Amino acid sequence: QVQLVESGGGLVQAGDSLRLSCAASGRTFSVYAMGWFRQAPGKEREFVAAISWSVTSTYYADSVKGRFTISRDNAKNTVYLQMNTLKPEDTAVYYCAADRFLSTRPRDYNYWGQGTQVTVSS
Repeated sequence: QVQLVESGGGLVQAGDSLRLSCAASGRTFSVYAMGWFRQAPGKEREFVAAISWSVTSTYYADSVKGRFTISRDNAKNTVYLQMNTLKPEDTAVYYCAADRFLSTRPRDYNYWGQGTQVTVSS
């Protein structure tokens, strides 16, 4: 079992930045690939970014490429999502997820946090 807790969400204006954190506990964090996903009201959960356990591979959705950066600190059992140049369409609940294998599909992740709200006003 892996427990995940997100933090760092909030209300910001377009063009601002936020950094989300996801703290993991339970089984050895360093062996898990980590992903960030988001879900806006009335929409399906969508992939945002993912990072391998070894930090050698990262993937981004086209909509956030160049603006968001995923990183992890295995010593702190924490994964981050740095979000720059935020847009109103980035408004959603952001979830972190963990699994043994790196994937961009929500259904491939077995462990999920409770989510943190990000609201970007225009």
